[in-house]
Amino acid sequence: MSLTETTEELPDVGKPEQQTFVNFFRSLDPTDEGTIRLFEREANESPYYTFHGDDAKYIAENVYKTTSVILYWSGDSSTGLPTTKLTNKAAKAFLRDALLNKQLKIEIWKQNRLEWRLIHKASPGNLQSVEDFLFSSAQLTSAPVVIAVKYSISGENKTVGVAYADTTTNQLGVSQFIDNDLYSNLESLIIQLGVKECLLLSTGKETKDYEAIKIKSLLDRCNVVTTERKKSDFDPKNINQDLNRLLGDEVSVKALPEFELKDAMSSCACVLKYLQLLENENNFGKYTLRHHDLSQYMRLDGPALQALNLLPTAQDGPNKSTSLYGLLNKCNTAQGSRLFAQWLKQPLLNINEITKRQDIVQVFFDDTELRQSLQEDHLKHVPDLHRLSKRLQNRTSNLQDVIRIYQMVIRLPALLQCLEARPCPDPKMATLIEETYTSKIKEYASHLQKLEELVVTSIDLEALENHEYIIKAEFNEDLLALQAEMQSISNQMNNEYVRVCDKLNLEMDKKLRLEKHSLYGHCFRIIGRSESSRLRNKAEYIELATQKAGTFFTTAKLKGLSDRHKDLSFQYDDKQRQFVKEIIDIVATYCPVLESLSAVLAHMDVLISFAHVSVMAPIPYIRPTMYPCGQGNVILEEARHPCLEVQDYVAFIPNNVEMLRNSSEFQVVTGPNMGGKSTYIRQVGVIALMAQIGCFVPCTSASLCIFDSIMARVGAGDSQLKGVSTFMAEMLETSTILKAASRNSLVIIDELGRGTSTYDGLGLAWAISEYIATKIRAFCLFATHFHELTTLNETVPHVKNLHVTVHIGDDHEVTLLYKVNEGVGDRSFGIHVAELANFPPSVINLAKRKANELDEEADFFNSRFNKQNKIEPQQDGNELIKNMTKELAIANQNEDKDTLEEKIQSIKEKYSDAIEQNLYLKQILETDNPSNCDDKMEE
Repeated sequence: MSLTETTEELPDVGKPEQQTFVNFFRSLDPTDEGTIRLFEREANESPYYTFHGDDAKYIAENVYKTTSVILYWSGDSSTGLPTTKLTNKAAKAFLRDALLNKQLKIEIWKQNRLEWRLIHKASPGNLQSVEDFLFSSAQLTSAPVVIAVKYSISGENKTVGVAYADTTTNQLGVSQFIDNDLYSNLESLIIQLGVKECLLLSTGKETKDYEAIKIKSLLDRCNVVTTERKKSDFDPKNINQDLNRLLGDEVSVKALPEFELKDAMSSCACVLKYLQLLENENNFGKYTLRHHDLSQYMRLDGPALQALNLLPTAQDGPNKSTSLYGLLNKCNTAQGSRLFAQWLKQPLLNINEITKRQDIVQVFFDDTELRQSLQEDHLKHVPDLHRLSKRLQNRTSNLQDVIRIYQMVIRLPALLQCLEARPCPDPKMATLIEETYTSKIKEYASHLQKLEELVVTSIDLEALENHEYIIKAEFNEDLLALQAEMQSISNQMNNEYVRVCDKLNLEMDKKLRLEKHSLYGHCFRIIGRSESSRLRNKAEYIELATQKAGTFFTTAKLKGLSDRHKDLSFQYDDKQRQFVKEIIDIVATYCPVLESLSAVLAHMDVLISFAHVSVMAPIPYIRPTMYPCGQGNVILEEARHPCLEVQDYVAFIPNNVEMLRNSSEFQVVTGPNMGGKSTYIRQVGVIALMAQIGCFVPCTSASLCIFDSIMARVGAGDSQLKGVSTFMAEMLETSTILKAASRNSLVIIDELGRGTSTYDGLGLAWAISEYIATKIRAFCLFATHFHELTTLNETVPHVKNLHVTVHIGDDHEVTLLYKVNEGVGDRSFGIHVAELANFPPSVINLAKRKANELDEEADFFNSRFNKQNKIEPQQDGNELIKNMTKELAIANQNEDKDTLEEKIQSIKEKYSDAIEQNLYLKQILETDNPSNCDDKMEE
């Protein structure tokens, strides 16, 4: 956003007004954390916005990128109120970004009769107040979902009750479940629903509720805004009658099984109050209630969302294909984009539903002409029917919205003809398309015929060419009479125009024009100042103004005609408004049909998008063979990472993947830095997820089992402001995997244990990998630089070692081949990567020399140790390390600091005697003391 766009022609506020406003602003209660407050002001009939205090500094730093734009009202930089401004266009762009991407809340104030009032209040999960204001011309591609969470603890069981609302689709949902210490199920639900904001019971600043702290940490990890609410907001005493009014069903809510979910009902009461749904009577009878079953969909945790690059981030910039959402989303409708975002976070577990989606994708994949026709000729012209229905129900729509619906309705016959003109050769597929799309669209089109007739008979369609949305004069006798009189007056004004042109001897249109001015009404304008002298000393001409554009004037007759025309226009518009209201009321009755049609077209749009991407990929995707959960293996031939293969200047090297039950379900991947280990293990997760949302996958052949969850521990990052180190973040993520993964999960772990010392890291990596391989028995890909882990297959038969190959030339030149083969990688080539990063030669040479010294030292101690010990203490020492680190690994990392330290100390004391008596471990500990290296020098 340029500086010109944000400040163009913004006026200054007078000094007295500044002082009055500063006093008012400083009297306001402070905003909640993460809330931006702005003030709407008028200038030349166009609004602009001012920001004050810390908000002004935020705008200066994040929008203008300079603090020089800050002004100080009623004082200097130390005593005045920091202030900055944005134009209407720039402010709207900022607010959209703040709500959708920055997870900020907003308050918009406006002055009315010298009093400032709050006119709009919005948050990432509640856009109702600003939906028309900010998103009238912008697509809302993700639904603003808000949830409320109430938890209760009974013994070791944690019961979590959740309610959510999606105001875009008028949907309420509830769920209640037992969760573990880390709230893994809640995390999965948050990701499945694409939650933007979470309502929690306020615990107060002085009270430390460790469960609330855990949940807030989880929400922060999932990029969800937390809003605290009073205890009374969770009171469910009126929830029965409230839901009955919103749902409008004949069956009472008390008869529904969802009503027995007490914690969920308390959360539902909080959501209804927060969104103020009961304050708008247009919501009554329009909402639906569903029970969200976690077991219907694959569970994803926050780290998996990031590891698989499912959703775009602010760092992606214009390159959309860096995320799976950006790559696969070729939808032509807003509702299609929203549905795809939902599917991406809710991969299916039902193999029959997956197969149905694959069948439809296959039809569009095979028939290029059908796919392109639906994309280009039909879906591209479908408006956002969900949002239009919402506007109709709230009576905030206009004739333009009605016309958009009409234009879509009259295209339905052509869309049906397109579907029916190219029947599928396979009768099964043809029946599926008929049941899923054709029959439903026919039904909805028949219901909408009356709406089409209403528009044709009532709205002037010819006026659309001039971008006018008006009722036909013929629709009503009064309108017809008013239009006839207005036309008569227009003819008289034209006659007066001709008379004045002749009398002043000015050429019509070129030198003299008859115009409608916003201030003077119908008047004449002499083009250019040189001809304005013709008006002098002529009493019949009334001069109005002289501007750069020319001289405006009128005559007594024209003024009278103009006033009469204006009066008739008001009467005509008043009549029009009455009829427009009636028409919108009638069209609003079609909202259920429009929403059902929208859902069908969105479903079609997403699956056509899958087919489009599958065909247009550098190498076309293929349909995977799927097996039910608990059956089948993972066999991928020439698998590729879909996001990487489409990047410019990337020649992707495909690899085969073979993970067989009871044979090679746990795979340890070693190899050099930059060799492709991370890409290899992540692409398996991406392909599995793509298959379970019904999309084709980037392979030449693929056979997959259905996974109930994908869990990941990839990358290293800390959060110093929250007091969470890199290693602690790593342990928290790994702890979630150990507690939540099942036999049918896919676990992806990359470089576990590198956030601490080598021995601690190795011990933890060994203990965790052995636990997953022997206790959980999940499909797991474990990339590591701890080559010692490759010996795990000696004791666990279903562990398989893989390595990324490297070619080393005669001159020791290293070439990364990016091919994954069986076996063990013996080196990491970290120094080679440093060379690629253009490290100074002196640093590289020193690193090589030091690495060689350490290798020799390790060989020396190994040989010395082997000479001194004949009863295999190394095996006993390894067993001690595994047992000790296993206890450390499964210790609850969410305990408070004192309790955690006590547990660690007790584990140390438990194993201290055994470590002291084991010569192997004792030798390792002695090597940490530099003085012990003297023995080596003597030998």
